[in-house]
Amino acid sequence: MAIGQVSHELEVNVSASEAWDLYGSLELAKFVEQELPNLTEKVELIQGDGGVGSILKVTFASGSGVHKEKFTKVDHEKRVKEVEVIEGGLLELGLSLYRVRFEIIEKVEADYSSSSCCIIKTTIEFDVKEDAAPNTSSLVSLSIPSKTLQRSQRPISSTNNLYLYPGSLSFVFSYLI
Repeated sequence: MAIGQVSHELEVNVSASEAWDLYGSLELAKFVEQELPNLTEKVELIQGDGGVGSILKVTFASGSGVHKEKFTKVDHEKRVKEVEVIEGGLLELGLSLYRVRFEIIEKVEADYSSSSCCIIKTTIEFDVKEDAAPNTSSLVSLSIPSKTLQRSQRPISSTNNLYLYPGSLSFVFSYLI
């Protein structure tokens, strides 16, 4: 088994609490379903309430398949969320693990006591099965979904300042990469 990891950090012009309101809840899945129909046809909550143990079933657009993902960590205090694909998607293409972790990090400038910006750190961890094709790990990348979604950035908070960052969407990665 080959273990790999890719990560990315993006600064956005909203507070960490505003960003977490989206990332720490089911709102991100709702946004993807409504605003990115070219990627997802349907996102269904099949278990839970958005906390640890919640499972989403994601049906991709254009008959690209289905996968299920489980929220394995939701830490509201540290603003950390982990989502793991548990069925379908990249697991059918030779990966035994595909986990997306994102952290919302408050950025406080030296001359300010509070901040209206934060850093969204996204990390993808994956394991490639021993019997998988030699280039299977090349399926995991931040570049293609980043470029694709940056072309269609849309405001997703009430302040119209927070933009979708593709790295947090494990279900978007599975079929864009």
